[in-house]
Amino acid sequence: MPKPSLEVLYEDNHLLVVNKPAGLTTQGVVEGAASVITVAKEYLQRKYEKPGNVYLGVVSRLDSTVSGLLVLARTSKAADRLTKQFQSGAVEKTYWALVERTPQPPAGDLSHWVLKNDRQRRMEVVPPRTRGSQHARLSYRTLHKEKLGTLVEVRLHTGRKHQIRLQLATIHCPILGDRKYGSRSSFAENTIALHCVRLAIEHPTTRERKEFTCPPPPSWGLSSRPEANE
Repeated sequence: MPKPSLEVLYEDNHLLVVNKPAGLTTQGVVEGAASVITVAKEYLQRKYEKPGNVYLGVVSRLDSTVSGLLVLARTSKAADRLTKQFQSGAVEKTYWALVERTPQPPAGDLSHWVLKNDRQRRMEVVPPRTRGSQHARLSYRTLHKEKLGTLVEVRLHTGRKHQIRLQLATIHCPILGDRKYGSRSSFAENTIALHCVRLAIEHPTTRERKEFTCPPPPSWGLSSRPEANE
């Protein structure tokens, strides 16, 4: 079985920004299993001829079924500073999703309290301030209809597990292929139509604002490629 590859979009001594393919975990849970981290470390070892272990810090994750922009830290100092940015909400995160139904209204804000259901291994919307729950907020806007579904842009204001998947399903607009959250439409195997299209961060050492964009895979069959947040 061929090893998965990563498209490297940006690289310096502190950061590695990649386009994660859907179907690849960010960080493997099984010893020896391929993940973004193992593939990226092998890339750095080959490029810089490093004989020993390569440091890479995970500062945020994408579900294995999701594709798109992922930032990795090449030093522990960068990892610490980037983690604080993600936790504070300072990172701007924009996603595109193909959904089964056009949202009504076509643009808006979603606010829910969410809680993990361990038995069903999914997140659920619960009454406000339920014990153990977290507040989830996002903004969305409909871009246009596509052959496979309606293209929606999502701007995250919080970073909860499965947040976009759950909140869009709650307004009866499940993401294509996301059977866990009610999709009846098929999509590529082990993937859903959700892609991180834009990230904006503060560089951990220079403090310069860095913005990265990356379109969804060709398999989405988009008729056009509108710019994120145009």
